[in-house]
Amino acid sequence: MSAASTSKAKKTFRRYSSREDRIFDICNYTFLFILMLVTLYPFINTLAVSLNQATDSIRGGITVFPRAFTFDNYAYIFKENSVMHATMISVLRSVIGTVLTVFCSAMVAYTMSRQEYVLRKFVTIAFILTMYFNGGLIPNYLLIRELNLIGTFSVYIIPGLIGVFNLIIIRSFIDGLPESIIESARIDGAGEYTTFMRIILPLCVPVLATVALFTAVYQWNSWFDVFLYNSSYPNLSTLQYELQKILQNSNASMTSRTAADAFASSGNVHANTVTPLSIRATMTIVASVPIIMVYPFLQKYFVKGMMVGGVKG
Repeated sequence: MSAASTSKAKKTFRRYSSREDRIFDICNYTFLFILMLVTLYPFINTLAVSLNQATDSIRGGITVFPRAFTFDNYAYIFKENSVMHATMISVLRSVIGTVLTVFCSAMVAYTMSRQEYVLRKFVTIAFILTMYFNGGLIPNYLLIRELNLIGTFSVYIIPGLIGVFNLIIIRSFIDGLPESIIESARIDGAGEYTTFMRIILPLCVPVLATVALFTAVYQWNSWFDVFLYNSSYPNLSTLQYELQKILQNSNASMTSRTAADAFASSGNVHANTVTPLSIRATMTIVASVPIIMVYPFLQKYFVKGMMVGGVKG
């Protein structure tokens, strides 16, 4: 056995030789396990409701397993061709919007982080003010209309191209980088664009991944701008907006009390019946799965970016 392995074994033995340490570890792991269950239970319960017969779910009592298993709720949502098309629009919106927002925010953040930029303080204050004050819904709509963005895919991208919160996070991260790195690049003859693309961006991967996650979640979940600007253009409808319309139609066609009365009078479960409860649960799962699939790949960058990006303000 090597000296390093022997030393590690001795440290491990000393750690667990104390009874207090073992008790602490048991309590700590027990608390974390309970916390994990409390955190996961709402999602698992929602999944169980989405996989349960709609009218049977009204009776309540569903915990982590569906009582009457079925895929009818998902079939009801995806039976329309518009949902699949809206899903593609949402994917394109999330990907294009995230890439352009992260890149443009990083460029502006790099400019604002330069000490030689004479308007640095003024522009920073102007950006921060937009976080607290805005023109309101009607002036914003009129602006979008005057820019001829209504009825276009660009309305999902251009208005939110620069996020002030993301800008501050990226700038704080860049301020924490050694200035000597940028000075060395300039001595070697690199211009601002080369310095930004080849020096700053590779070093900012953790914070850019953090901002990318924020932006992707916003783009994927957004539906109100579709309602405002593109509700009359079905070819530009997103998944969230289509799910919202399905829920409204479900509320209009069948309330929970009506479904309960139908269940009580018939004495059985109709496979083709849906309720607002089952639609909400199914919508939650459909909308959450893509983000859940992406998050594990960005988690390490997300944690590091939040810690390092918040060091300096």
